[in-house]
Amino acid sequence: MRNFTLSSIIAISFFAFSFKSIPDKIKSSNSTEASRFAIVMIDAAAINSFFKKYPKLKKYQKDVEDIYKAKQYKSIWYDDKNISEFGALLYQKVNVLKDQGIDNKMPYKEVIDEAFNESDNIVPPQIDTELLLTSMYVFYASNVYSGVDPATLKKIGWYLPAKTISYSRILDSLIVDNNRLNEDDYLLFSQYYKLQEALKKYRKIEQDNLWQKISIDSANFKDLRPDDTAVAIKQIRQRLFVVGDLKKDSQSDIYDEELMAGVLNYKKRYNLKLNYAITRDHINQMNEPISKRIKTIMLNMERCRWIPTKLARANEYVMVNIPSFRMFYVKDGKYELVSDIFVGNRLSETVIFSGMMDRIVFSPYWYVPNSIIQNELKLQIANDKNYLAEHNMEWNGGRVRQKPGPKNSLGLVKFMFPNPNDIYMHDTPAKSLFEFENRTFSHGCINVKEAKSLALAILKDDPDWPAAKIDKAMSGEKETTCMLKNKIPVYIGYFTAWVQENGEINFFPDVYGRDDSLDKLLYSDSVTMK
Repeated sequence: MRNFTLSSIIAISFFAFSFKSIPDKIKSSNSTEASRFAIVMIDAAAINSFFKKYPKLKKYQKDVEDIYKAKQYKSIWYDDKNISEFGALLYQKVNVLKDQGIDNKMPYKEVIDEAFNESDNIVPPQIDTELLLTSMYVFYASNVYSGVDPATLKKIGWYLPAKTISYSRILDSLIVDNNRLNEDDYLLFSQYYKLQEALKKYRKIEQDNLWQKISIDSANFKDLRPDDTAVAIKQIRQRLFVVGDLKKDSQSDIYDEELMAGVLNYKKRYNLKLNYAITRDHINQMNEPISKRIKTIMLNMERCRWIPTKLARANEYVMVNIPSFRMFYVKDGKYELVSDIFVGNRLSETVIFSGMMDRIVFSPYWYVPNSIIQNELKLQIANDKNYLAEHNMEWNGGRVRQKPGPKNSLGLVKFMFPNPNDIYMHDTPAKSLFEFENRTFSHGCINVKEAKSLALAILKDDPDWPAAKIDKAMSGEKETTCMLKNKIPVYIGYFTAWVQENGEINFFPDVYGRDDSLDKLLYSDSVTMK
């Protein structure tokens, strides 16, 4: 940081110049020193002039103007005679923006560098430094705290509520407490910081060249199992040690009990079927470049920027993560229930959105969507006139519905949160589908393995719905609706990397190809940032 001296000149400048820049004729005799003590005056004309001089920052002009209006056009970045400590901290953060999972460069960064280079005699005019730092703040906040703008989010099919922030209010809070630059759960969804730590870890592995390829004989490879001996087993052991699935590396090429535990942990983190076999597919997955893991973490950090931070502070909510095929019911900050799910297939993708669960319907009718009637049911009825009766279906008011019962496609309970997509969560009689790793089977709705347990958990504190009453309502005899006394937020999201409470990172399949789409969006010139 530059060290500004001559306190007497500062005092004179403060009162004599009324926040105006030192005229050129004063600068001529001792221009470098004099410019360092100028007290800058910010007004609309100065801001307009600045953005004409630095046109690549034009998109930040409106936000910069709003910030100075809120600050009554006072200098933000000068503390007495120096650039403030907060200004220096922000500059350092921009210098290591890659630590935030962002691959973006601040326009005119080289000019800002001059303002902080103590050995450089080339000093930007103070008004330029002031407005460059404010623009740098907006650049930083828009990239780190906001991410892609709401209009673009809708284009890519992300309909969760967009986070709204005020750059001026955030700036005030950061100035009061500089530590909030490092971590603040009120600015970013807490998962963001966990992914940030994982990003550091994986970049360190890449830097140290520890991500070594696992070699196999493609022609003669057979699944590796406990007690097998192979060079690949030693390499797998080393990989599992590097990523943390094993606490030590014995360098043994024998598939022993220690490695068995590490393999299970690895499979758990990747949402794979838990067994001890190591297949060609598993090794191919391990041989994907670490750069792919790093990019996946960065993409999910970006998704975290879009999440309103109040989500994690809600007393009660349901979260569905499509790629992990899991649903979480959270109450008072604790996981009350975690259940496997299956979601929409590629032709009927489950939509990313949020709603408010207002009722639970026990032993429901299933009103068959018109698309299924047209594309599937009509052909079945044409081939078998008894098809409806055999499948416990009936016509009702011009629509086909399936009667309540254990074979009903919705199972014995559904959870309703009104939305234009007609998506809801429900039970299913097709329990065998939960045995698959990649569970994209539905027409868009979310099929919940532990549906009854979810109903019991939600109604646990409702004296009007004891467990015995829920059991009776789920007998499949008649449809019964329970209106919830308090609506529950439901968030359907899409995260292909997620860090658990124990610090372990999970990676999930990009089932709808959204990572590839987001990657192209973020790292192309067409991306629109706030």
